[in-house]
Amino acid sequence: MTQKKERQEQLVLPLLPLRGLVVFPHMILHFDVGRVKSVKALEEAMMNNQLIFLVAQKDPEMEDPGKENIYKVGTISRIKQLLRLPGDTIRVLVEGVERAVVVEYLSEEPYYQVVALKKARRPKVLPRKPEIEALLRQVVGHFEKYAKLTNRISQDTNFTVSALEDYARLSDVIAANMVLKLEQKQRILSEFSPKKRLEKLLDMLVKEIEILEVEQNINIKVRQKIDKNQKEYYLREQLKVIQNELGEGSQFSDEIEEYREKIEKAGLPEYAKEKALKEVDRLSKMYSSSAESSVIRTYLDCILELPWNTKTEENLDLENAEKVLNKDHYGLNKVKERMIEYLAIRKLKNSLQGPIICLVGPPGVGKTSIARSIAKALNRNYVRMSLGGVRDEAEIRGHRRTYVGAMPGRIINALKQAGSKNPLILLDETDKMSHDFRGDPTSAMLEVLDGEQNKEFRDHYLEIPFDLSAVMFLTTANYKDAIPRPLLDRMEIIDISGYVEEEKVQIALRHLIPKQIENHGLKKSQLRFDEAAVRDIINYYTREAGVRNLERKISEVCRKAAKTIVSGQKKSVRVTRNNLENYLGAKIYLYDKANERDEIGIARGLAWTPVGGDTLSIEVNLMPGDGQLELTGQLGDVMKESARIARSYVRSIAELIGIERDFHKRYDMHIHVPEGAIPKDGPSAGITLAVAMISALTKIPVRKNVAMTGEITLRGRVLPIGGLKEKVLAAHRAGIDTVLLPAENKKDIDEIPENVREKIKLITVSSMDQVMKAALVRFPEPDKKKLCESEKSDPLIAVKNAKDEAATTLEN
Repeated sequence: MTQKKERQEQLVLPLLPLRGLVVFPHMILHFDVGRVKSVKALEEAMMNNQLIFLVAQKDPEMEDPGKENIYKVGTISRIKQLLRLPGDTIRVLVEGVERAVVVEYLSEEPYYQVVALKKARRPKVLPRKPEIEALLRQVVGHFEKYAKLTNRISQDTNFTVSALEDYARLSDVIAANMVLKLEQKQRILSEFSPKKRLEKLLDMLVKEIEILEVEQNINIKVRQKIDKNQKEYYLREQLKVIQNELGEGSQFSDEIEEYREKIEKAGLPEYAKEKALKEVDRLSKMYSSSAESSVIRTYLDCILELPWNTKTEENLDLENAEKVLNKDHYGLNKVKERMIEYLAIRKLKNSLQGPIICLVGPPGVGKTSIARSIAKALNRNYVRMSLGGVRDEAEIRGHRRTYVGAMPGRIINALKQAGSKNPLILLDETDKMSHDFRGDPTSAMLEVLDGEQNKEFRDHYLEIPFDLSAVMFLTTANYKDAIPRPLLDRMEIIDISGYVEEEKVQIALRHLIPKQIENHGLKKSQLRFDEAAVRDIINYYTREAGVRNLERKISEVCRKAAKTIVSGQKKSVRVTRNNLENYLGAKIYLYDKANERDEIGIARGLAWTPVGGDTLSIEVNLMPGDGQLELTGQLGDVMKESARIARSYVRSIAELIGIERDFHKRYDMHIHVPEGAIPKDGPSAGITLAVAMISALTKIPVRKNVAMTGEITLRGRVLPIGGLKEKVLAAHRAGIDTVLLPAENKKDIDEIPENVREKIKLITVSSMDQVMKAALVRFPEPDKKKLCESEKSDPLIAVKNAKDEAATTLEN
């Protein structure tokens, strides 16, 4: 039963909670009702004055909302029509009358019944002040703009809004036709002041217009892109039809799409991706059978095969690296120590670039093989590049694609082969590169081996930069002097000298013999080598700094042993010093041994060769003549100069050592270095030549157990030389127990193996006086009578004698 209280403007009405819907005054709409409470509320309203209080519920998902979940402000509405639908659902048509607020809930069952408070009646048209008029114009103008942006507002609605005189009703009409959230509409409904409603509505319109403008811009961009894509799709479809008519089929189109997919999935840098897609677009516009399309395919395959982001996880375990390196190689301590240092720094600083190291040493010392062990220890992929004989710059940088048959350079191919961005690349035989009219490959290597430049290495074929900073470059060379200075400056040099006898023995026993036994299908129990036999193979069947020939000789023994075992002559073979000739034949090399006795005019020098050190016997003979100097034994220009310097020095001290001053006029001197077929050169035989001359002239023998090396000056000073380690090892091998060496080479003594230093007496000398004292059986004494005469005629000799006397006094 409805009760009207005109004075208080209160009505008792059934309440119907709406889900996701706000009804405004003067708004006509229909909705479906299915909840039992809502149906009963409608029935109650129809039995009385057809008025019902429509209020939105806060949570549309709630099936049976409580009063705390229902908004306070709603709209008193009049039911215009009810239509029962199948399934106990009622479709109701209502018209909003005016807004009201819930004062009190009278009951909740069987439906909500509330006391609704409405405002006092107002005139149909409110007076318009200038402020209201300005606000109205703003609202209407913004609504028209909103209507244009949305395209959802009908022309009739626009006309109604423009013609409406009642501004209190205007805000409700606009809000009812806008797409707003439930909470926004509820805020408009909850405001009873017409002016404040307009202000809130204007604020919402401004925000919605901003959002709609952004949406419109996005839609325009999307539409343009879609239009472009549709155009491209249309053109591609046409191209497909043309290709089908030409008999090329859809296979080419599938290939293009496959390239696009691969490029998207490859994770290329943006510049590489852009370049690749550009080439795919070019390819798509060509005939599949054209020559240019084949070039582009090869180029795209090359880009996609490169490891742009693929890396192997580096093993930074120092103990593991040391274990692997020691297991695979004996010696080479400098290289191993440098790799351990690199790993230690990588543990402390993760961004360290890969080192660029050059291993310089004679053939066969393990430069190439240790690179593979380093890669294994660091868990890096390994690739070897042989640069021997490379004379074309394009071999390194690649050919430009304008040439027929163009291909990327060796660096890019090595990365493709490695399959990772951080491999270890071995650049073998760096000193064997040359150049011609096609360019200089060593100049191209400058960028590759420069840590500051190789971050953006550009191959001529790729035409896009590739980062080489994570690559560890290891280069090898036999001769450092053959590498251009700018290239040498970019690398860290580690000199690897030849192996000493003890190292070769250990390498043979630990590595070479087990390897060759396995390669020849033998068992360890079937073939054994005595250590003495291995030493004889090293000394009498090979002459090298490395171990390649040693391995060949061991292989030869294994073959003969296998033949013996297979033929049933023996079940096992033991190789000893006594039966070694049965397997390898007569001895090939016989090293120069120390002289059996002290001899006049023969001095033992020391030489460096590419395969290690060697001893050098220098012989001097005097013959009556007119002072000619004869040099034989294939001596180089530098060694000939050393002989002349030594002769001039001997002439300058002739009176001091008891030699006739005019010996150079009365005697011809013949200097010979045996093994005349072998070229010899270098200044390090200077003091040896001088000692041999002095011995021949003074008839004082040279000690048989002494060898020497050093450059001589005109004043008798001894200058430093190179290759000291190899030279001392050669002396040790020849059975010499005393070596004279320049005082300035004292720093190099530590490189000589300790077991050799213990067996050889190393004497450092800085002048020829010290050399003569150590090398000759006795020091030459001057002829005092002739010396006195010489002092009178030659003041230089008098000054020299005075200095010697003073030095002797100080020494005593």
